[in-house]
Amino acid sequence: MDKENIKQAIIVRKDLSLGTGKLAAQVAHASLMSYFQAEKADKDVAREWLDTGEKKIVLKVDDEKSLRKLYEAFKYKGFPCALVMDAGLTQIPPGTVTALGVGPWKAKEIDFFTSALKLL
Repeated sequence: MDKENIKQAIIVRKDLSLGTGKLAAQVAHASLMSYFQAEKADKDVAREWLDTGEKKIVLKVDDEKSLRKLYEAFKYKGFPCALVMDAGLTQIPPGTVTALGVGPWKAKEIDFFTSALKLL
């Protein structure tokens, strides 16, 4: 696999209006949770990503429905991914879906589903 073609995508909901710290925490949760799924799916891809700078991109969607639709598409295709649901201890109710982590995985395959999304 081409080393420059492995990345991780983090997709967050912009409708929640999370504080900066809360948003950063949700992105971190998505990154770690998704990485662990990628490690289970393909240890070589996960290791390559770690060894080549951990390339990632953070994108946004309008709402929970859009985030869940992406999650289902990635799961259907067998991509390592993880949906983040908040514990509800601070700004939002328990179980609120906040973010989606995808990969690390083949950038071209991730881009197929995310190319229309805007950067956060």
